[in-house]
Amino acid sequence: MNLPLTPVRFLRYSEEQFPRKTAVVCQDQRFTYAEFGDRVRRLAGALREAGLKTGDRVAFLSLNCHRLLEAYFGVLESGCVLLPLNIRLAASELTYILNHSGTSVLFVEQEFVGLVDSFRGDLRTVRSFHQLDGIPQAGWLSDQTYEHMLASAKPYREELMTFDENSIAEMFYTSGTSASPKGVMLTHRNVYMYAMNIALHHHTRFEDVLLHTIPLFHANGWGAAHTITFMGGTHVMLPRFVPEEVFRLVQRERVSELSLVPIMAMALANSPARSKYDLSSVQWSVIGGAASSPTLIRDVETTLGFKCYSGYGLTECSPSLSTAELKPGMQCAPEERYVLQSMTGYAFPGCELRVVDAEDNDVPRDGATMGEIIARSDGVMAGYWQQPEATAEALRGGWFHTGDMAVIEENGYIRIVDRKKDIIVSGGENISSLDVEKVLLAHPSVYEAAVIPVVDSKWGEVAKAVVVAKPGCKLSEAELIEFCRSRLAHYKCPHSIEFCESLPKTATGKVLKRELRSKYQTVPVTMRSGG
Repeated sequence: MNLPLTPVRFLRYSEEQFPRKTAVVCQDQRFTYAEFGDRVRRLAGALREAGLKTGDRVAFLSLNCHRLLEAYFGVLESGCVLLPLNIRLAASELTYILNHSGTSVLFVEQEFVGLVDSFRGDLRTVRSFHQLDGIPQAGWLSDQTYEHMLASAKPYREELMTFDENSIAEMFYTSGTSASPKGVMLTHRNVYMYAMNIALHHHTRFEDVLLHTIPLFHANGWGAAHTITFMGGTHVMLPRFVPEEVFRLVQRERVSELSLVPIMAMALANSPARSKYDLSSVQWSVIGGAASSPTLIRDVETTLGFKCYSGYGLTECSPSLSTAELKPGMQCAPEERYVLQSMTGYAFPGCELRVVDAEDNDVPRDGATMGEIIARSDGVMAGYWQQPEATAEALRGGWFHTGDMAVIEENGYIRIVDRKKDIIVSGGENISSLDVEKVLLAHPSVYEAAVIPVVDSKWGEVAKAVVVAKPGCKLSEAELIEFCRSRLAHYKCPHSIEFCESLPKTATGKVLKRELRSKYQTVPVTMRSGG
């Protein structure tokens, strides 16, 4: 008889086969797989004893820690649905998500108790609040903290054959770059098959040690939680990203792999603390969450000393769809390799990717014709929670429509040129903001850059760059514009440049271009000479 596909099986396997292996390292605490499994079953038992039913939503508002990792298995073991919350969302956004999802129980880290207190009166379905760490001081918090619940609970282990692999296992709300976040429903089958396919591609091993640099509430973070567990690897938790703490943990725990977003990779490559630590254990790092650049890939490899390449995915796809790791047998010069490794790449096993025109016809593999990336895979979501029309639109024709515009090369590598909404149309010509940003980031004094459209009386709209200089470096608008003109067609180049200390970002470093557009787009700019 076939067993249902559920990630609950991953922990059960490693707990049985590797009970004394270190499963989780969280600051000064270490848990073997036997201990990890016991805590997970106690969490499941506590939820059942609290009266939760199959399908109830259980939310966690927490930094990366062993308790949140335990929820990835314990909540599912209980039959409930896990909802990790973005800790950087505003009170109104968290209120919307908790109400829209119909969450029953909220676990909150002590650091965020005040935030929850500011909006708890507006919550319609949450019936209990449990503090994850420390001693509760607020009267509205349950006396039963997370640890109390585990200590007093009877371990619960669901019979595997009762799991419905097509039922919802996890729910994630789309990022803050959208004004209307949507609840992405991922099934047990989605999560199981995604982890299997990624483990197959990366040859995930018992010896692997993963540093959780990305928050577990974000797609780039939770995507690895199941794969490492399945193969008996070790999770190392990082509550907050601090470059020297990353280096320290890499050296102490002999970390073999980590995921980054561009701002994290830049911070590590530019950190003066790097030379004090041994990073030789790291075999590879993948950069996702936002477009990378050949310059950044080169800087990471030459400065940090480990292989680095881009990856691509979306919350709706469990999350990863493609990798820019060199295909087996490919040979190329270093500079060409950096370009390839910064691209969107090619599909993971178990995934199909196409680049299509407005009629969903495949575009030529010429590296120039733009189309939208569409995907189908074992990890594509069941749909958006309580939004059937949005689900039908996103999954029309049996393919998930990503909204990312790209070109595809003859060798099958895909390169995203922009989000649909971020394409700049100047005088009838399409300009990729990502292409312009990559050129700006190649300047040795540029730390960060974002390009947005602004109104222009002659061309309709033109490109404007918002730039952060590296510490101690001075830049001028004329210098950067000339730098771009020496590398791009003039119509693609920024017509104006704004310098600032930092760019607005989501929790994991994705630039919030809607905030930049709101700030600058209503100010008309005049076409500069020579455009």
